[in-house]
Amino acid sequence: MNITNVNEYEAIAKEKLSKVIYDYYASGAEDQWTLKENRNAFSRILLRPRILIDVSKIDLTTTVLGFKISMPIMIAPTALQKMAHPEGEFATARAASAADTIMTLSSWATSSIEEVASTGPGIRFLQLYLFKDRNMVIKLVRRAANAGFKAIVLTADSPVLGRREAGIKNRFTLPSYVRLKNFEGMDLENSDKQTKSSGHISTVNGLYDQSLTWKDVKWLQTITSLPILVKGVLTAEDTRLAIQAGVAGIIVSNHGARQLDYVPATIMAVEEVVQAAEGRVPVFMDGGVRRGTDVFKALALGASGVFIGRPVVFSLAADGEAGVRKVLKMLHDELEIIMALCGCCSLKDITRDHVVTEWDRPRIAPRL
Repeated sequence: MNITNVNEYEAIAKEKLSKVIYDYYASGAEDQWTLKENRNAFSRILLRPRILIDVSKIDLTTTVLGFKISMPIMIAPTALQKMAHPEGEFATARAASAADTIMTLSSWATSSIEEVASTGPGIRFLQLYLFKDRNMVIKLVRRAANAGFKAIVLTADSPVLGRREAGIKNRFTLPSYVRLKNFEGMDLENSDKQTKSSGHISTVNGLYDQSLTWKDVKWLQTITSLPILVKGVLTAEDTRLAIQAGVAGIIVSNHGARQLDYVPATIMAVEEVVQAAEGRVPVFMDGGVRRGTDVFKALALGASGVFIGRPVVFSLAADGEAGVRKVLKMLHDELEIIMALCGCCSLKDITRDHVVTEWDRPRIAPRL
């Protein structure tokens, strides 16, 4: 496959996957305005390159929660990867390891925590929902720690599932060959029976704890020594509350635009969150990242790194592990070129002065 950029994988995935499965991965909430905006917003941020700087050596390495990785590009949690490819999360885990970066495993994975750990060494985080049944949470967190996972990523934007109309139209249910491997042996309200009959959404809504508050983030810290990142923050107010609650980091995320429509693109929310965090915890982002320029813009606005979701699933569908490896390599190589062309030898050289946004325009208006 002569693929030259990350976006090309989506068209291949669309051809290879059934409409129901492609729509499950690709769709967003309601009018899908935020889904489009997650991409479009990047195009309204322009670069301010600096020239005649020695860029003969470029270093993309960084550390996340003390773990050294090859680049500020990591893998976001995406559910049900065996719907995309028979190897599912196994392939993704191996690709992340080969690229020397972090993989986040979804709670709703089709490979278990232990199976992913068995693929070999690698830095892995577990994405978690706080279910009504706290024993399920305790079990998952313990299993993650025992399997050598390094952090918990708490998804905090899902007291209920967003309204994804493609899934409703398609009457999405889990294919018979797919199992929610992290919950085998737990009574997921007889999930298999329920999932087949009343659909994935009612099963999930029955499990999620709608009474979840910041107190529960504190509770999570009492059951594990693993660092906790909170994912789903879009405002300064929630950034301050997250820091008060003792989180180790924040992921600016709108859940790939799958939860609440008409929230800002994540790249538009990054700077507000970074300013509110005041350097006390690292801030990451996901949503719409498809190019090295996107990564550069996020870093310039103060993010410590980005997570990619759909590019992983689409490349997995197109070409298995090789596809995911290629996506990670293309983003790495693009970022390296952008850094050179902007005069940045290392990530710390990327500053706010390297980008201009809509809200800066007056700052660079020529004096008449």
